[in-house]
Amino acid sequence: MPKILIVDDEADIVNLIKRYAIREGYEVDTATDGSEAIDICEQNDYDVIIMDVMMQDVDGFTACKKIRAVKDIPVIMLSAKGTEYDKLFGFEVGVDDYVTKPFSPQELMARINVVIKRHGCRTAGSAEISSGTQAGKTSPSDSFTSETDVSERDRYLEVGGIKVDILGHNVYVEGQKTDLTSKEYSLLVYLMKNKGIVLSRDQILNEVWGYDYFGEDRTVDWQIKLLRNKLGNFRDRLITIRGAGYKIED
Repeated sequence: MPKILIVDDEADIVNLIKRYAIREGYEVDTATDGSEAIDICEQNDYDVIIMDVMMQDVDGFTACKKIRAVKDIPVIMLSAKGTEYDKLFGFEVGVDDYVTKPFSPQELMARINVVIKRHGCRTAGSAEISSGTQAGKTSPSDSFTSETDVSERDRYLEVGGIKVDILGHNVYVEGQKTDLTSKEYSLLVYLMKNKGIVLSRDQILNEVWGYDYFGEDRTVDWQIKLLRNKLGNFRDRLITIRGAGYKIED
């Protein structure tokens, strides 16, 4: 059974998410602030953490940073704020997804399900994840070739001065190793595997995040902006096609 941690100082929010999560077949732990979440994660492993941003004592961003420094647990951030700065900052500290309050519990469950599928269920052995709201969906992990199946010949992707080592899970810009978040890495690999092809936001969301486009969601735009900043002098390789999407070219 996949195991999740819900962190929020609003009891009603915690109970709402917990009720839906249990219905989906998840094992649930809860915490009321970031400090408690850090302590709990030192003792336990989780498949995903749903974390509120604005909490007393230790806020969600700080807690996420401290947890991700010691454990690779995916984090979905909840926030009453929907500003571009908040979302950009969240992605910079390693947040996997960002949901603005008020939110649809069904949508949140769909995103939780996809995040767990992408990272693998690590707390329940070979336990299957309930298809729930994602019935019939393709896991984003299915869209990429398994790293164990990559031959030495196909190990590297290169565009200009950008080089990705698929097996080593490393990115080099002008020969210098560049640290990317898991989402930035997945986005770059997807673009490079489709070099020269214009990819719409819907395609990118479905392949990298694994869910359909939810309304006015600028998640892709924010991640593209962060990725460009990491590419330095080669940021212009990542091209915006107005009204169509993005592509990467030599």
